[in-house]
Amino acid sequence: MSIREEEPANINRGKKSLKTRLDLNDICLDEIHEECGVFGIYAAGKNVAEIIFYGLQALQHRGQESAGIAVSDGETILIYKDLGLVSSVFNEQNLAPLQGYIGIGHSRYSTKGKNVWKNSQPIFRTFKGQSFAIAHNGNLINTESLRKAQIKKGARFETTTDTEIIASLIETSEKENIEDAIKEAISKIKGSFSLLILTRDKLMAIRDPNGFRPMVLGLKGANFIIASETCAFDIIDAKFIREVDPGEFVIIDEDGLRSQMLLPVDRRSMCVFELIYFARPDSYIYKKNMYAVRHKMGEELAKEAPANADLVISVPDSGTPAAVGYSAASKIPYAEGFIKNRYIGRTFIQPSQDIREIGVRLKLNPLKDMIKDKRIVVVDDSIVRGNTSKQIVKMLYNAGVKEIHMRISSPPLVNPCFYGIDMATQTEFIANHRTVEDIRNYLGVDSLAYLSIDGLVRAIGEPKADFCFACFNGDYPVDISEIMKYDKFSIDDEDKLAGNLKKR
Repeated sequence: MSIREEEPANINRGKKSLKTRLDLNDICLDEIHEECGVFGIYAAGKNVAEIIFYGLQALQHRGQESAGIAVSDGETILIYKDLGLVSSVFNEQNLAPLQGYIGIGHSRYSTKGKNVWKNSQPIFRTFKGQSFAIAHNGNLINTESLRKAQIKKGARFETTTDTEIIASLIETSEKENIEDAIKEAISKIKGSFSLLILTRDKLMAIRDPNGFRPMVLGLKGANFIIASETCAFDIIDAKFIREVDPGEFVIIDEDGLRSQMLLPVDRRSMCVFELIYFARPDSYIYKKNMYAVRHKMGEELAKEAPANADLVISVPDSGTPAAVGYSAASKIPYAEGFIKNRYIGRTFIQPSQDIREIGVRLKLNPLKDMIKDKRIVVVDDSIVRGNTSKQIVKMLYNAGVKEIHMRISSPPLVNPCFYGIDMATQTEFIANHRTVEDIRNYLGVDSLAYLSIDGLVRAIGEPKADFCFACFNGDYPVDISEIMKYDKFSIDDEDKLAGNLKKR
């Protein structure tokens, strides 16, 4: 039987990027952005596109800029992808042509490369005439050297993503088969990567040896599924089997599942922010429910930093589990202090200064009758630059709150991430070279306290050595090049921030 594999013609290459759009989620809240979500399934005799669609819906929190699905029917790989949320990218009309029993999906937030159509995933390439598609969650730290080496070999790049670099390494390999080409490519890359690769007859997954980003294995009947988080299994009524181990290479085909330890594991280093913030509260990591872990963080925070108050409220939604935990441990009643507008998306209105200043009010509105004349504990998961926290405090005082005791369910953020999290540069972190008392004065609250690293470890209930705490303590598990460090440890940023603080 002849094999025909091609990039689908039904992709709209002419679509313009949404670069003129303003994402109010970006300007409203001083948030740390998620990375990406991946979902893959092998289901012989079934059409998997719709299942992937629902899996990506469950992983939407991990990336809101673009979405894509690639499927194979055993002969041809078809891909559809576009900018936007999963629900706006896909519909019955464009899902219908995606006929195949193997597939992968991707929801993206750009940590490497701008948010333009060509950077959306999965990415389509060929190896010795055999098509493959690849989807990536993570961030490589040796992209520049790899890109230069590939260009010298004659490779051409259409995107600015590190995913395409991995694809190029596979595509240009001199190995005899694609599995060996993938192994060779993986041996050259450094950083965080949870990868899904689709060929005409196989679904493959690889997780970096540090295990920075989560990746889990599940079953729906006799069909294997791989996803970023267990919440993607729940929506399709699949069963969680286990985590894909750091350094593991999983291959699923007509003979079932096989795996091998592809990369030596010197140090497990899961990003601790997956447990603090990124993973959905109903997901499981280390067989622990994330809501329960965050509840425990709040309990530990109440023990470390008690407050005399009438109510505990959260900054929704990420601060809610810890706030409930704080309330339980402190015996201070929990109440909703804010209503969150969950329908803030993109607009073509350009961001004037006035819009930026009302950004928080577009997303959060205080319940004045609930909090007026009260002493309140406000629980949030983190403080980055402090701009959003300052506006929230102002809103609360304007609503008639008597006292505000800010409690943060993570340690102070002082260092940037190089492993797939879109954080500020080092000098933009308000906690960098500033005391808690300095930050308290800037925010204008009556008291401020962060959860300690030891308290965080107690709440997680797993060995500290299994996690990356670099954003809190500067201990980077994988060495960072001086060029990359310069980008996020800029002296100019220090001077700019110092000037801004003086003006305030």
